[in-house]
Amino acid sequence: MSKQLIDECVRNSLEGYFRDLRGTEPDSMHDMLVRAVERPLLEVVMEHADNNQSKAAQWLGLNRNTLRKKLLEHKLIS
Repeated sequence: MSKQLIDECVRNSLEGYFRDLRGTEPDSMHDMLVRAVERPLLEVVMEHADNNQSKAAQWLGLNRNTLRKKLLEHKLIS
């Protein structure tokens, strides 16, 4: 999947979100979107990295400790 296709999926989802609001003003969209995307991102990357946190952190452009913190926050590790 190219970056352009991911951008298109996000745009379409956001347009649907605004339609569903029916004129109601959104609240805390940034946090909502980060929460919605971060967990599946971490799950998929960890799966493809064979649960190797160092490899996954490198792929994500994160420090390994930051990745570990995020995995704990999302209860993906204990």
